[in-house]
Amino acid sequence: MIHAHDSIADAIAELRSSEKFRAWRPVRPEPEPDPEPQYEHRSYLTKEVHFAPDELAELWGVSVDSIRRIFRDEPGVLKIGEKSPKHKRQYLTLRIPESVAERVHQRLSE
Repeated sequence: MIHAHDSIADAIAELRSSEKFRAWRPVRPEPEPDPEPQYEHRSYLTKEVHFAPDELAELWGVSVDSIRRIFRDEPGVLKIGEKSPKHKRQYLTLRIPESVAERVHQRLSE
């Protein structure tokens, strides 16, 4: 019998055995200085890189399914899609902010 936690455990094991995962470091662009004070709200999130699961899977050297399992319930991950009726497949697009990827990478690298 396969349990949900078994598949997450398998995904974590796959990450920990990946050389790309162990070598990955986030790259944040230097913020551009504002020439004049800005009065509108500017959020770091609007400038933050967001990874699609296939992009992060390639960077970390693991399967897309592993990335989806790891980040499915991770706080801060953008989940785009609608709930479908029970008999139809639910399509859910994930976008993973670099800060969330960094947090998970740090947690799983310990």
